[in-house]
Amino acid sequence: MRVVVLFSGGKDSVYATGWAMKQGYKIVLLTVRPPEYSMMFHHPNIDATKMQAEAMGLRQVFIETTEENWREKVVEALRGLKAGGIATGAVASTYQKSRIDSIANELGIPSFAPLWHAGEDKMAEMLRDFEVYVTAVSAEGLGPEFLGEPLEKLIRAKKPHVHLFLEGGEGETFVANAPFFRKRIVIRGWKKTWDGVRGVAEIESAD
Repeated sequence: MRVVVLFSGGKDSVYATGWAMKQGYKIVLLTVRPPEYSMMFHHPNIDATKMQAEAMGLRQVFIETTEENWREKVVEALRGLKAGGIATGAVASTYQKSRIDSIANELGIPSFAPLWHAGEDKMAEMLRDFEVYVTAVSAEGLGPEFLGEPLEKLIRAKKPHVHLFLEGGEGETFVANAPFFRKRIVIRGWKKTWDGVRGVAEIESAD
């Protein structure tokens, strides 16, 4: 079965991809280039996901969307790819999962979310062998000192009212290595921006 993974390059969608690979599905990565501050999709380092797709040996398709047309564009892409199923890294956002489930229902295909409602301990176990960097922060207590740093640094900080794995929209991540990558992505430089409330770390150079 061909399964299309909604792929952002963050830890959750990378995990979902690895899960789908283990199931033996034929996988295509569908990466959305959304507007900044999208309610549905990850924004930072979208172009860098090409390196991850290459590291996993998987085909990747990009689509451009707005907040108004994203559903139409995703449905069109899934139909064009002849998707037999759709997989996401949804963990806690009913807002996101319900909308993807609605699309799957419209197309008559299953929707997979292998991390859905995984607790912090379970996520720590699942992601133990991942190399993950923080690429965006947007929550009280999370400052520029975490940008471009390993997720482990943020986890060790144990900030109050912040999910250890940023599942309340507090931040975004990028995976440089995982057990199913054929090669590790070496990040050699970051461009960091901070406006006093939120910040982003864009990959400047990597190989």
